[in-house]
Amino acid sequence: MAGHTGHFNRRELLRDLGVAAAFGSPGRWPGWVRAQGNAGEKTAGMAQLTSSAGGSGGTSQLFTLDAKVSRVSLTKGSDRGEIVLQALRNIEDEIWASIGDKKRILIKPNFVSTTRELAASHPDEIRVILDFLKPRYKHETIVGEAAAGRGGTFEGYWNFSYLPLEKEYGVKLVDLNQQPWVYRYVFGSGHKPVAIRIISTFLDPDIYIISAARMKTHDRVVTTLSLKNTVLGAPVNDGRKNDKSLTHMENSFTPQAVLHFNMFHLAQEIYPDLGVIDGFVGMEGNGPVGGTPVESRVALASLDPPARDTLTTKLTGFDPTKILYLSSMAEAGMGQGDLTKVHVIGTPVEQCQFKFKPHERLLESYGSS
Repeated sequence: MAGHTGHFNRRELLRDLGVAAAFGSPGRWPGWVRAQGNAGEKTAGMAQLTSSAGGSGGTSQLFTLDAKVSRVSLTKGSDRGEIVLQALRNIEDEIWASIGDKKRILIKPNFVSTTRELAASHPDEIRVILDFLKPRYKHETIVGEAAAGRGGTFEGYWNFSYLPLEKEYGVKLVDLNQQPWVYRYVFGSGHKPVAIRIISTFLDPDIYIISAARMKTHDRVVTTLSLKNTVLGAPVNDGRKNDKSLTHMENSFTPQAVLHFNMFHLAQEIYPDLGVIDGFVGMEGNGPVGGTPVESRVALASLDPPARDTLTTKLTGFDPTKILYLSSMAEAGMGQGDLTKVHVIGTPVEQCQFKFKPHERLLESYGSS
């Protein structure tokens, strides 16, 4: 891959969004698919899209900043299943209101590796989500992943003991890499637009996406949580070409890595409706694959992705305001990034503070623990 290092700050990133719109692909642009509720109303914690047309009554902003308080459920305990389930139950009224009665549900685990269990979503996290849904949800539920590795998604299903879920719950395990796709664009080498194949499932407004992630560090963007699991799960990896790599495009391990911008850019259309973060055993150090375990024993859930991932980043000991994709989403009004406006339900934050080691490539930028 070309070795071009981009240099962005938040103001440049938001300014350059106008450039990105100029080469946007067909469809609702720059609309935000995931902001739509059952009747076109925004869901909890999501910002209202505003007009970008000129003249009186228009505005140059894509989103209005959301001043409302967002709710994030945080639980801590000695059993993975119990804390994940309680994290969901703490906000169950909000969850059921957001699902409605017609949407199909996609539970999206994370298989950045199909061979190392610590780098993947634990099957018991998926079981608990299915247990939570089962009493009230009677429509189709699929567990779908688009694995990044060469072994393919079903290698992960096999290695991580996902296959029994089909009989236990009557759900279907799907390799999303084999689904239809459409073109979108990201910034590549020299900040030039590069066509990227995006799995259509992630763009379908009738599919309710539950991002089931593990709490981990990352070699370019510091933390990889529910937002990144969804946004970077969407590009196709068909075994011949892995389009996920196009979002990175350069070997930059600095706070200004172009991956931050491309995640912000793609998140205009690709967004989780509900995020569940399993931090029962997290990963620190050389994530997202080669890190070491941290027995943090926490779980989080929320309908507001930036609020959830910002809080989790803070819990792991990093400053979320220094992580460009999170701070930019918050500044653009895509969710709540001000932790003074995040209402934590469940375990007090003071009982869940950790100091994860960053990836060794980011030590200079983010310091050592």
